[in-house]
Amino acid sequence: MATQRPIDFRKRRLRELAAFFALAFGIWPIVAIGVVGGYGFLVWFYQMIYGPPGPHGG
Repeated sequence: MATQRPIDFRKRRLRELAAFFALAFGIWPIVAIGVVGGYGFLVWFYQMIYGPPGPHGG
């Protein structure tokens, strides 16, 4: 069996921090905006077809 080299913990930690910051400040905000915007679009489109909520007529 080959001898494993000790893991360079500094490089690993830097990679993990870079991945965390990419997710926390890059990808997840874009996903959150997309989900909220998509939901808003669905509500808007639904109300375009069926009308706004509330009593009808009068």
